[in-house]
Amino acid sequence: MDARSVLLDPTLVGTVSLKSRIVMGSMHTGLECHPERFDELGRFYAERARGGAGLIVTGGFAPNFAGRMKNEPGTFERPEQVADHKKIVDPVHAAGGRILLQILHAGRYGYHPAVVAPSPIKSPINRDVPAELTSDQIQQTIRDYATTAKLAVEAGYDGVEIMGSEGYLISEFLAPRTNHRSDEWGGSLENRGRFPISVVKAVRAAIGDAIISYRISALELVDGGLTQEETLWLAKEVERAGADCLSTGIGWHEAVVPTIAGPVPHTAFIESTRRLKEVVGIPVTASNRINLPEDAARVIADGSADLVSMARPLLADAAFVNKVAAGRPDLVNVCIACNQACLDHYFTDQVITCLVNPRAARENDFTDAPAAAKKRVAVVGAGVAGMAAALEAGRRGHHVTLFEAAPRIGGQFALAAVIPGKEDYGLSLKSYEAQLTDAGVEVKTGIAVDPETLKRENFDEVIVSTGVTPRLIDIPGGDDPRVVSYSKVLDGSVNVGDRVVIIGGGGIGHDVALFLAMETNGRRQTREEFFARWGIDGKPKTHAAKRQITMVKRSPGVFGRTLGKSTGWILRQELKDLKVRQIAEARYLKISGEGLHIALPDRTEILPADTIVVCAGQDSDRGVADRIAANGQTVHVIGGARLAGELDAKRAIYEGAILGNRI
Repeated sequence: MDARSVLLDPTLVGTVSLKSRIVMGSMHTGLECHPERFDELGRFYAERARGGAGLIVTGGFAPNFAGRMKNEPGTFERPEQVADHKKIVDPVHAAGGRILLQILHAGRYGYHPAVVAPSPIKSPINRDVPAELTSDQIQQTIRDYATTAKLAVEAGYDGVEIMGSEGYLISEFLAPRTNHRSDEWGGSLENRGRFPISVVKAVRAAIGDAIISYRISALELVDGGLTQEETLWLAKEVERAGADCLSTGIGWHEAVVPTIAGPVPHTAFIESTRRLKEVVGIPVTASNRINLPEDAARVIADGSADLVSMARPLLADAAFVNKVAAGRPDLVNVCIACNQACLDHYFTDQVITCLVNPRAARENDFTDAPAAAKKRVAVVGAGVAGMAAALEAGRRGHHVTLFEAAPRIGGQFALAAVIPGKEDYGLSLKSYEAQLTDAGVEVKTGIAVDPETLKRENFDEVIVSTGVTPRLIDIPGGDDPRVVSYSKVLDGSVNVGDRVVIIGGGGIGHDVALFLAMETNGRRQTREEFFARWGIDGKPKTHAAKRQITMVKRSPGVFGRTLGKSTGWILRQELKDLKVRQIAEARYLKISGEGLHIALPDRTEILPADTIVVCAGQDSDRGVADRIAANGQTVHVIGGARLAGELDAKRAIYEGAILGNRI
């Protein structure tokens, strides 16, 4: 199947023709609440429009004060705001794109004291009990949706998307879980559906033939949510009310099922989208864990959807569609679903960007102009920092040689690719290889660089990104052959026994525990296995661990506090279900034939072990950099070689990219 012929097939949404089937789906950027930064938001979206996205949907804007996501501005309700929004719309149109404003009333999900909902039922993911909307307030809220839609069209948006999924206000009206009303807005499905249908009708009356996309939960994943039959009824009613397109969302934010993280199989939820498409005549947009061109094309070719929403994949690569159009899908910078710089940034009040593409939402910090003077650049170390530096320098026209002592590029990223749920890291590395070649970077693997050679070859710039070396443990018996570093475990160079003690409670320790407990040998979880594991079609089915694993750390408190805000809960739940034992506040005494001896606040204990895996930090590997500097050459040190700390691929890739771009 040729992805080009499928994804670049124009299609009509309402009266508007889209140039491709790929939609830049809505996601909060952290800029929506700051009109003074709307020019940045405009550049961000325009970059995706230039990259070939057929349609762009903004992050959510609230129709009124109570509907805000956070306790800060974030509404679009007044005529004087129209001028600010033109800073978003005009760059997108100038780039040949189409853009919708998403109208999102947060309901009980708002993080502020003024939250409202159909019924006064607190959400499990925030503190405030919402006030119950009165009938008059409901009618006013419907009018507010229409006002925001009208203002959006005045600002130049091609239409609006009504956020009706993921547990926000409209979901709360629809679901018995959150709607306990006994008036005309609650009770029967028809009454519970009155609010969204009224909103669609009011918006249609306000904006004429501009686009209305309605985001619908194709699958709720919470008790007391809509059933599949009720969802199909809603889809038909929304179409009848005037929607031009259905955009699918999966799950509520309070659902205890992963929906967008790495462990979710590609296209996992497409069956639910297909069922919606079968009952409506308007275009349907698929979403969630569709990050590869071939998967997107297959979804459309087999009739499961008409469009594919890609928010994070277009963060990772703004030129996704253009690369497919050029016949080079191998150059697409693959989204790895890590969430570290997108969702986790938003939840910690930072502007989003992308771990594998630090240009995202920083478009003004980078240039694509050819370098005024072409230099000979040596990059020593092909971990993520080195790859990013080499790639950016190569794209600007420098003559770049990337040296790597190991047989393959990737460094810690290559190790991470064997962790269950992180298989997309391997796809990312394949993409990097293709991109480096395309940028003219000469990659030399299996070569330990001699500083004298670098000096003799007279490179103009030398970048050292030699990464880190894992620490071992300095206690009596620490030289026991059963004691190994995590890198030896993940690269398969040691045999691991049945009883394992992992020293260290950080992210690497958690990943190694999962790797050894599941032992998937690189096989990605199937959709059927995933659905069974998380109980999507029934009761969750947990699996037995392949080994007896104990994690131990020096610090007090629970394990996993440093894991990702939006993904850490998944890893913690997996290890809990795999019965991985976790011991905090331990002092390591010695290693003997019996195992690891530890002292706890109230006792001592011996942890039997066939293998002891040390995940207790890293040291910067900067010996090469020091020798190069001693030879009189200027050297730039980036990534783990500059700062080991917690291994931070986000920081390392940014450092490499910005340095390579500015040479």
